[in-house]
Amino acid sequence: MAEFFDRLDDKHIAMIEKQPVFFVATAAQDARINLSPKGYDAFRIIAPDRVAYLDLGGSGNETHAHLAADGRITLMFCNFDRPALILRIYGHGRAVLPQDPAWSGLAGHFELFPGTRQIFDIAVESVQTSCGWGVPFMDYREERVTLKKAHAQSDPQEWVTKMQGRTRSIDGLPTRPTDRYFDGS
Repeated sequence: MAEFFDRLDDKHIAMIEKQPVFFVATAAQDARINLSPKGYDAFRIIAPDRVAYLDLGGSGNETHAHLAADGRITLMFCNFDRPALILRIYGHGRAVLPQDPAWSGLAGHFELFPGTRQIFDIAVESVQTSCGWGVPFMDYREERVTLKKAHAQSDPQEWVTKMQGRTRSIDGLPTRPTDRYFDGS
């Protein structure tokens, strides 16, 4: 049975902190629904009603475009062990880029990985838990290093130039590109 909460509580936070992967869903009018898995140590609970996650450059920038157009975001965490549990965070978010005034306050919560592009700052509007009984048991082996490694091997100026050219989503919605490269140190 699903239960709704106004904010994250201690049990929710404990469950989230154990998960090596989470999922992000966004949408904008007349655009595809975007659903992305996220890994690494990239998620932070800033307060019971505010969360954030670090975003690395990848194949697109749909989340940024959708949040700029619509703002709605859903994050989902699944416990693939015991107890069975699914937790969703519904909220409104915004992209915070290194050139934005809010960057320094948010960036202090994270280790900045090579290829860090932006941080998504999310106001929690509601939290939903459900049983998760249909989710299989799965074992976590290890983190993939491929994305971090690829970014770490990039020429910083070429990386920035590439990111500066990404000003549209797959569906043509506008995005704001980052203006700097982080080497992870």
